[in-house]
Amino acid sequence: MRRSHTRKVLVAAALVVALRPACASAQTIDELKRELEAVKEQMRSMQRMLERQESTIKKLEARGRPETKPKVVAAPAAAKPAPTDAARALDEAVAAAQGAPAPATPTPSGPALIARPVGGTMLRLIDVSFDTLVVAGASTADDDEIPDLEGGGHDPQRRGFTLQQGELSFSGAVDPYFTGEAHVVFTDSEVELEEAFLTTQRLPYGLQLEAGQFLTEFGRINPTHPHAWQWIDQPVINTRLFGGDGLRNPGVRLGWLLPLPWFSQIHLGAQNASGETAPSFLGEDSGAEGAVGIGGRPIVERSVHDLGDLLYLTRWEHGVALGETVSAKVGGSALFGPNATGPHGRTRIYGGDAVVKWRPSDNFRGWPFLSWKTEIMNRDYKADGARNAAGVLTLPGTTLHDWGLYTQLLYGFTYGWAAGVRYEYATGSGQSVGGRAADPFRDDRQRVAPLLSWRPTEFSRLRLQYNFDQADHLDADAHSVWLGIEILYGQHPAHNF
Repeated sequence: MRRSHTRKVLVAAALVVALRPACASAQTIDELKRELEAVKEQMRSMQRMLERQESTIKKLEARGRPETKPKVVAAPAAAKPAPTDAARALDEAVAAAQGAPAPATPTPSGPALIARPVGGTMLRLIDVSFDTLVVAGASTADDDEIPDLEGGGHDPQRRGFTLQQGELSFSGAVDPYFTGEAHVVFTDSEVELEEAFLTTQRLPYGLQLEAGQFLTEFGRINPTHPHAWQWIDQPVINTRLFGGDGLRNPGVRLGWLLPLPWFSQIHLGAQNASGETAPSFLGEDSGAEGAVGIGGRPIVERSVHDLGDLLYLTRWEHGVALGETVSAKVGGSALFGPNATGPHGRTRIYGGDAVVKWRPSDNFRGWPFLSWKTEIMNRDYKADGARNAAGVLTLPGTTLHDWGLYTQLLYGFTYGWAAGVRYEYATGSGQSVGGRAADPFRDDRQRVAPLLSWRPTEFSRLRLQYNFDQADHLDADAHSVWLGIEILYGQHPAHNF
């Protein structure tokens, strides 16, 4: 038992060391080699200690056996002992650090989640998880009104029960240069690939490149998945600007960690501006007969002709410590891209965000804590004039302005339990077709949402949320109560601060 346990410890330590080059872009090769050799020497020492312990155990066992006449057996030819898993892992790590191919090794006999040879080394990954969100509840709004009131694609959609989503996630090291993530989302009506992207690990000068399909890193809520939200539903202003499923598309994003004494990072990105996940830009229905966009404005077909037809992101965020128990992050984001109202239609979205967390030094598994988060966003939607088939101007060009915010405070008062409240406001200017007050995605809105959350373990969570909604498009204020449950299977990748 002791030997088996020690071997597991050695293998785990070796695997950690073997994978460190994928995360050690700032270290020199010489430093890494020295660290690996030091760990290897420690393991040799541990192996010698283990052999002495086994020898002592054998002697003690031999004293309790009856004496027998020793048999003379020819000594076998000396053979080189088979390398252990730990030694193999260390050899692979040293070879990777030196830029040489790793020595050939036999395939391990034990099962692995993923095990495949790459360049002579055996990579063992990945984290796999499945997260399920289900909500039940009731509202004074009827089932026809709730989808406009709860506009998020994973919000409660009806009285009774709603499967918000099931998310199958994969993440891990691809090789010493890239990590990868993929997230597949299941609802009661469809299956879609939400994200699938690679992230570099060894670029110099604090640079990091992300490429593939991913959620745009605008603010706090948009880049995170619904199960990482503290409240059950998506903020109203996020739904208006980024659609029900959040802004995401294929593209690239370059991050630069600035060489400053505090955390400071710049993101520059370019993505496609079309598709159902980009309603403030080209959207998915451009060219379809009778299709309308923001504010009910007619939209026309637009394709990508040059770099000006892509969507561009700029984000700058800072993290600071406000003492030993308080930390904060502030950020600013901007998006620029075409919209589908005509060749001169353009959209600009700006936002600022902040999050502050307090957690005492003597906390128990993260409790107690106090977290405050807020975002404010503004959209300028410059719409081209609309013309009929005869070329006659039927709707003049204009710019529609929309802005809003949410602010939320959550207090973790004892282990597993938290309570909080969120306030939201959204408004705008410039008339929608038929009037802004009748447009559920541009009218004046307010929401107050108290929340009680219980997390028995990191794999499950229960949330009870009450929503009080005031909206111009409703005949009366709406009162809703939602009870949500989350079940997580496996290990999910970490999310942003």
